[in-house]
Amino acid sequence: MLYSLASEENDEKTVEEVGKDIDGLQSSVRNEELKLMLGSEQDAMNAIMTIHAGAGGTEAQDWAEMLLRMYLRWAERKGFSTTIIDYQPGDEAGVKSVSLTIEGEYAYGYAKAEIGIHRLVRISPFDSGARRHTSFASVFVYPEVDDEINIEIDDNDLRIDTYRSTGAGGQHVNKTDSAVRITHLPTGIVVQCQNERSQHKNKAMAMKFLKSRLYEIEVQEQRKKIDELNKTKKDIAWGSQIRSYILHPYKMVKDHRTNLEAGNANRVLDGDIDDFIEAYLLMS
Repeated sequence: MLYSLASEENDEKTVEEVGKDIDGLQSSVRNEELKLMLGSEQDAMNAIMTIHAGAGGTEAQDWAEMLLRMYLRWAERKGFSTTIIDYQPGDEAGVKSVSLTIEGEYAYGYAKAEIGIHRLVRISPFDSGARRHTSFASVFVYPEVDDEINIEIDDNDLRIDTYRSTGAGGQHVNKTDSAVRITHLPTGIVVQCQNERSQHKNKAMAMKFLKSRLYEIEVQEQRKKIDELNKTKKDIAWGSQIRSYILHPYKMVKDHRTNLEAGNANRVLDGDIDDFIEAYLLMS
């Protein structure tokens, strides 16, 4: 009798283990299917993400910081590593703009699905009248250019400024002008970095960021020659949001490109966005 019970218990564990193996296999197959969709050279690269608060002051700046938290949590779930390279705090709360690197296999390929305008609807925690507010923030993603990729930059085309780092909350604030801002005069692109204490390291990271921006411009130009205006890419413009996050009067997140919806908005804002990313990639 004891032997029989023990055998049944072992059989049960085996069934559970087999179930886990099947789930793991299905997940692996889905990941491989997605990787087949990420066939371009830059998809396998690390990513540089920039989040900008839209018009609306504190409301929009708080929303930008919520998005930053969402992407940091998402990257952690994916096993990616992140580094904030520039952080411009909001006037009262939140963040005006923030740039970060996301490092991991196919980081850019996945993160590029988030490019666009993100819209938040909620009861404002900053409004004494507890009124509903709509806020916008934009997300841009660029492939991080590998040092082996040759992007020629003429030193005469650069204006390099140094300034004192503001630092993110809880981080050190430099007492020297170690932060670096680089302006690429021909294109008007401005990049900056204040993450390191060393001005030399900040300049090196800012140059890497600039190369990524210039590389992306070059890739876009090549796409235009092949397919005119790259019709599949959404314009980055206010009012053309790719996703809405509704927290009042009900809770829902809806992607306007795929029509995918999720009722658990809190879980999405906690970094559970893979379903939205995968739906977009499989649709593209």
